[in-house]
Amino acid sequence: MGITLKDFSDRYRVCEGHKFHLKNFEPDDTWKLKAKEHADDLLEHSLKLLTELQARLYAQNEWALLLVFQAMDAAGKDGTIQHVMSGVNPQGCEVYSFKAPSTEELDHDFLWRSTKCLPQRGRIGIFNRSYYEETLVVRVHKEFLEKQKLPPKLVTKHIWKERFEDIASFERYLSRNGIIVRKFFLNVSRDEQKERFLKRLDDPKRNWKFSAADLHERQCWPQYMDAYQGAIFEAAG
Repeated sequence: MGITLKDFSDRYRVCEGHKFHLKNFEPDDTWKLKAKEHADDLLEHSLKLLTELQARLYAQNEWALLLVFQAMDAAGKDGTIQHVMSGVNPQGCEVYSFKAPSTEELDHDFLWRSTKCLPQRGRIGIFNRSYYEETLVVRVHKEFLEKQKLPPKLVTKHIWKERFEDIASFERYLSRNGIIVRKFFLNVSRDEQKERFLKRLDDPKRNWKFSAADLHERQCWPQYMDAYQGAIFEAAG
């Protein structure tokens, strides 16, 4: 097949935010992977490499790895984490899913709950959603920002820019302390999301994954796309 992991990382990595436009990327783009068998072969090879590298990471006990996954509902975050990370030793890996913040979490700064879940040296941490939600769902639903009880004078038109600056500073701090941060956006189209929602409704074993709130969020699709555009633009510098 001739496709390597580096080929994919080079093709899909966003390094220059000022040149990034989400609308220029087709969600169903598979590039040179034209069959599921090709993807399975690459995944199998990748899992072997991942297993080896995790053993080195653990033995060295100097670095840590933080993987951040962001996406719209039904984009495949759970499935990606399940399949891609199936080759790692669970003793050296923790997965955290960030839902709506609790009362206790709302009484702290917006990075507090993420900071508590950072991986130890030699380990891998996975965030299913993350602190970027503070520039995505909170940006789309301004009422969520009101629940954070910030001093009114701090809630200005610059708050999103300020949060991006805080996140960038936080990630620089992590990297300077030996925590490598890698961020992944799973791109799904609105039509594909609809199909996946319908499959959840048709499959009794997957009904639990569907919520009426999902339909409400679909109505905010344009606002979310603008928010993701801004988040990736800023995250890539």
